[in-house]
Amino acid sequence: MEFIKTEFPGLFVIKPHVFKDHRGFFLESYSQRIFQENGINISFAQDNHSLSVEKGVLRGLHFQHPPFAQTKLIRVTHGAIYDVVVDLRKSSPMYGKWKGFELTESNFLMLLVPQGFAHGFCTCEPNTEVHYKVDNFYSPEHDYGIRWNDPSFNIDWPVKEPVLSEKDSRLPFFSDIKSPF
Repeated sequence: MEFIKTEFPGLFVIKPHVFKDHRGFFLESYSQRIFQENGINISFAQDNHSLSVEKGVLRGLHFQHPPFAQTKLIRVTHGAIYDVVVDLRKSSPMYGKWKGFELTESNFLMLLVPQGFAHGFCTCEPNTEVHYKVDNFYSPEHDYGIRWNDPSFNIDWPVKEPVLSEKDSRLPFFSDIKSPF
């Protein structure tokens, strides 16, 4: 497993070793030992799995307030997404900045998103499945988000009119929230 640092402290792209042959492939998607060897000591508490039937489904930008903030380890098992993070950590040199990543079933890349980030993704193919581990349980009382098309970020999403949940279409703008991080 290769841990690729980004300009955002604590945010990593992870490239697993993929062993392919005529039968298909094998990879380790998570190893506590390898993560610890790379200085990442996380105890995951929950695994999540989403299916987005249509291309252009946008989920996010979500985060949870402390004490239920979540680190996420994200991977695509079918299809493709454009994955976006926004740094909400006031002490970070990247505070208020965003970055996008292409995660697909064929590139096998994973994204480790630390606590203190808003996270969202847009599906680039129909029937896209995303699996992600989190280090804290879901808490509806601590569940928050930021509008996907917030003009303060000007995120370059791959769609102009995404398929949104009712909840995500009503999220506040960044200027209307106080970052808890």
